Amino acid sequence: MSAALLTFGASAVFVTGTTSAAADPIEGCTATTGAVVAVDFGPFGGKVERGCDTTPTTGYELLRDAGFTTEGTVHDGPAFICRIGNASFNSGTQYPTPDKETCVLTPQATAYWSYWIASPGQKNWTYSPLGAMARTPKDGDVDAWVFGGTDIGGTSGKPTFSPDDVRAAGGGPSPDPTGPTGPPTVPPGTVDLPAATRWLTGQLTDGERVVDEGATTANHFLTTEAVYALAGADPKSATARKAADFLATPAQTDAYAYPAGKDGIPDATAAARLALVAEATGRDPRAFGGHDLLGDLVKYVCPRDIGDGETVDGCLTKGDFRTTGQSDAQAMAVIALLNGGVTPPADAVNRLAGLQCEDGGFTGILIRSGGWCDSDAASTGLIALALKRAGGHDAAVAKARAYLRKSQLATGAWPSASYMTTGAPAATARAAQVLRALGDTPYADAGLFWLSKQQLPAGGFGFEEGETDARVFAAAPVVLAAAKSDLVTLTTPPAVPPTAAPGEGPDAKKGTAYLTDKARLIQGRYYENAPGSGFADYGLTIDGAYALAATGQDNATLRNVVDFLDKGGKDGKGRGVHDWTLIGTKHAGGGSIGKTAVLAEAVGRNPRAFGGQDLIAALAKAVCPAPSTAPDRSCAAKGAYTNAPSVFSQSLGIIAQVRAGDGAAAAEPIAYLESLQESSGAWPSLIGTSSGAEVDSTAMAAMALDLLPDAKAQAAVDKALAWLATQQKDDGGFPGASGNSVNSAALAIQGMSLDAPKYGAQIGKARKFLVTQQNTDGGFNVAKGGQPGSDVRASTQAVGGATGISFATLTRSLEGTTPEPIPSTSTGTGGTGGTGGTGGTGGTGGTGNTTGGTSGTGGTTGSGGTSGTPVIITPGESPSASNGTSSAGGNSGSSGSSGSGSGASGGAGGTGTTTGSAGGNSAVVTGGSGGVLASTGVQVGALAGAAAVLTLAGWRLVVMARTRRNPAEEDR
Repeated sequence: MSAALLTFGASAVFVTGTTSAAADPIEGCTATTGAVVAVDFGPFGGKVERGCDTTPTTGYELLRDAGFTTEGTVHDGPAFICRIGNASFNSGTQYPTPDKETCVLTPQATAYWSYWIASPGQKNWTYSPLGAMARTPKDGDVDAWVFGGTDIGGTSGKPTFSPDDVRAAGGGPSPDPTGPTGPPTVPPGTVDLPAATRWLTGQLTDGERVVDEGATTANHFLTTEAVYALAGADPKSATARKAADFLATPAQTDAYAYPAGKDGIPDATAAARLALVAEATGRDPRAFGGHDLLGDLVKYVCPRDIGDGETVDGCLTKGDFRTTGQSDAQAMAVIALLNGGVTPPADAVNRLAGLQCEDGGFTGILIRSGGWCDSDAASTGLIALALKRAGGHDAAVAKARAYLRKSQLATGAWPSASYMTTGAPAATARAAQVLRALGDTPYADAGLFWLSKQQLPAGGFGFEEGETDARVFAAAPVVLAAAKSDLVTLTTPPAVPPTAAPGEGPDAKKGTAYLTDKARLIQGRYYENAPGSGFADYGLTIDGAYALAATGQDNATLRNVVDFLDKGGKDGKGRGVHDWTLIGTKHAGGGSIGKTAVLAEAVGRNPRAFGGQDLIAALAKAVCPAPSTAPDRSCAAKGAYTNAPSVFSQSLGIIAQVRAGDGAAAAEPIAYLESLQESSGAWPSLIGTSSGAEVDSTAMAAMALDLLPDAKAQAAVDKALAWLATQQKDDGGFPGASGNSVNSAALAIQGMSLDAPKYGAQIGKARKFLVTQQNTDGGFNVAKGGQPGSDVRASTQAVGGATGISFATLTRSLEGTTPEPIPSTSTGTGGTGGTGGTGGTGGTGGTGNTTGGTSGTGGTTGSGGTSGTPVIITPGESPSASNGTSSAGGNSGSSGSSGSGSGASGGAGGTGTTTGSAGGNSAVVTGGSGGVLASTGVQVGALAGAAAVLTLAGWRLVVMARTRRNPAEEDR
């Protein structure tokens, strides 16, 4: 096709000749009003003639209304301008004359009127990509028509005069505005992010890949776009991770990024995109699909320009990533390298900077120096992000920022190309992302307003303004923009947690060794509620996993613990994790479900399919619609979670739901948690029961609310942190139920680290306190001045909390670890049932791996048995009548363990669900579903009251209060 055809911009048929309209005076056009057109009659013995149109609608009408006459061709109609005349030159004769050009057929590219454009501030001409009838000039624009020859790219045949020579006000440079005086005046608008993510998720075949209509193989490009969007909306998105897993399979990585073969030159665009997928989902881009993506990108950077010595396949200019061709891919490669810890070659970064056009924008094509440079908002946004991340290019970033501000339409949108006058969702999203990153929030918000008006009923977005067919390409960047994120932020590694000066924090390595010692961590999988009991304390086990995830000191053991919980592991009594969460029963605990889900999210497992259960759906189901009435105490209030009577539990449930992208279902729990904050900024320990302000619960609530972007939540967090700081003791510790508590100090560190710059001194002081409480075995005391000796529960909190990493953002990849077989328990015969309380008879112990013991008979007084070993009173999750303390009626014996050698004894008298310990041994009384030694910050008086009742009933009492926590702290 000849270059001349490019000026044919409309398919309408008109008569071929036109006459000029009355031209506006040239003085009517200014740098901000109207447009000027210049026609060079030099090849015909004339000069450059100018004209003005104060209200141009198209480039064609600008030429006509500025006083010029035109004639088209018989073949193409008037839309293809074959002749131009002006009354100021040779009595208005149109050129070329008929003896030189018949204007029947389309002229050749060697002799035709070529069309050139320049925007305000642009110093050079750009060959118009649109025909005159299709282009809409903007105020301050200059058009030029030159007769002669050019090539299809417009790199030759430019006007011999500059745009400034013919601009309004008699020529001379026009102002180079840095942008409008302010952002577009539009009302607030919010993209429905949940609807957009649902739509996008629905476009994934098998929840892992985009497949084009009629195709059978994956569209890898669009699949990567979906991953960025979903991970941006929810950093722990299980769907994003599943799609990333699909892309990371060697067959898919090879098909997309290594089409020349496993050992061939990679497709740099695909390699860069996959590296960003890895970084966005916590994977290693150096070991993705069997390839070192970052190493291959650096390896195949073009060493020289084409024509400079021996030709290098896939190279155009020095610094290009081979085979890219597009500036977006060049930018993505630079971002992937930087966020993967690799310094990109300077030539590759400088290549990006060299793509800046004179108007400050960037072109989407890897042009050579002097090539046709046509800015667009999407490319400008991505390249500006890359240059900002690389550093050293502040001037180029500033120019790009100014370009985006001045190119934003009054609607709040950005067009997909500089010559367009309507918005495009993808371009608007990219521009909004970078402007938000650069601090131009009002401009970004105006873009979101426009995007909110373009969202289709199902949640998706079309390619262009007003389109009704939703497309992944358009929706994906919008989701990222609506999440107020961008590709750089999404893939930047988490910041190193704040720490005190070297040597002033606790020894994480020793602490990890203490926690993973097989004498404590049974089979390297779980902690027991009492030594030798075989009964897993799943809440404590998850605490240990949190600590390992926070430090990263032993990912192999962390993997074993997670697999044990996720893959159906059983303790010595045949119990799995959901025998603790009680999911699917009326006793399901929102706090324990939330705690389990947060662990799944932290290590990249799917909380919607963990341990064979959908934890997120269970949490949604566990939200109380209203307070329950006595004797049912499962629901403290509307918005509370069932059987979760503490602020700690409430916070865990919220964190789990929000991290899973189910913020809508968490709305009422969030509102309820916010309502519990006291005027001081603190939160109480318990829900539904009077209790005082507590450091632990305040820190935990702050971590939960810090996940939320709204001003109300952030104000609540600020107030909470200020209160926490006032609670610090002179020695750096914090008060807790056990005194100067290690547990409380560690949680306070996590809470204050939400604003580390402000509370750095307090954080450092608290870390020094923890140093004084770490013992030679690596473990930690429960409290300063209390009974000396390391305690597992205190140690889990101290080891993890000292890092300052919030539970709400805790992330640890298990990449590189190897699953190990989950040990099974041996089969044996159940022991005999223990003796029930005076009001009931203990049940018969079950046969190992087969039958459970029979229930004890009911009684009326429920006094205790008389085993000669200590009875351990362990306040647990629920302070309701289900506590097996002194209520009427005997409990049922638990079943014999799956493969263990002992049956279960009858429980202590009571109406609760307390289980007995191993057959014939001392009963362990647990409150509700709580675990052993669930030390609380309940008031010591409450424990004493319970002790008095039990003592009067004939029990031999040993109260273990080394690690006191709140009732329900078993969720900690």
